[in-house]
Amino acid sequence: MSKASPTLPLFDMFDYEGEIICGVDEAGRGPLAGPVMAAAVILDPMRPIPGLRDSKKLTEQKRDLLAIEIKQYALAWAVAECSEQEIDELNILHASMLAMRRAVEALKVIPTLALIDGNRCPVMTIRSEAIVQGDDKVAAISAASILAKTARDLALKKLHEIYPQYALDQHKGYPTALHLERLREHGISPIHRKSYAPVRALLES
Repeated sequence: MSKASPTLPLFDMFDYEGEIICGVDEAGRGPLAGPVMAAAVILDPMRPIPGLRDSKKLTEQKRDLLAIEIKQYALAWAVAECSEQEIDELNILHASMLAMRRAVEALKVIPTLALIDGNRCPVMTIRSEAIVQGDDKVAAISAASILAKTARDLALKKLHEIYPQYALDQHKGYPTALHLERLREHGISPIHRKSYAPVRALLES
């Protein structure tokens, strides 16, 4: 069962009406290259982590530091992904939902309720609630946002070592002027999403 949720304060409840709550978020819907990543986090109410918020509002250095704390202090966390091929086969919405489900299913502690950033929920065996802008309202979702973002940035840095001609370490696969220029110069690679318009246009030209 999925439903919309009202605005929540920035805190987490391990036991809310008997629920074990995990926060879930994804990173990488917009880029032209690389996987979409998702994370699920169950925070420990006895070990709060100051400074959690939407990963996009944090510096890279702050995200990296918080990611270390989350992995150290959370009751459980997991990161999962969907590949470029899966994105092209399923579309980015369904691939993002699948990556989030994979992250939840990989948790070592089984949650009973997943709070999902956004307005849609993946199909899962546990109940879920979608919270618009949840990554800046619920600490567990903020933590998931940070883990997903840092994991994806690291993945793109590693892909840069294989495909340095695209400067993936600078734009992380997003459709910046630099990325589009390198695409026109070097053509597409195996990690580019062929269903995305700028990449598809190059394939058809």
